[in-house]
Amino acid sequence: MDQSGFVKLSLIGFALVIVSFVIRGLSRIVLEVEVADLIQAPLAIVGFGLLVYLFVRATLDFVGLWPIERGET
Repeated sequence: MDQSGFVKLSLIGFALVIVSFVIRGLSRIVLEVEVADLIQAPLAIVGFGLLVYLFVRATLDFVGLWPIERGET
């Protein structure tokens, strides 16, 4: 994984979490709270899991165990 891929994945992770909250809020208008939670949960779990993975990956890069390739500038 290079730096640009890392940044793209982090933006996707944040977008998934934000979209899950938007879906939950909009679906609560027309559906019950439990149904809205069930609709939003998969996106929130995937987004949060991706962000946790990226945090661990960045920590391992900082320590030097699993480096992230630097892009040429």
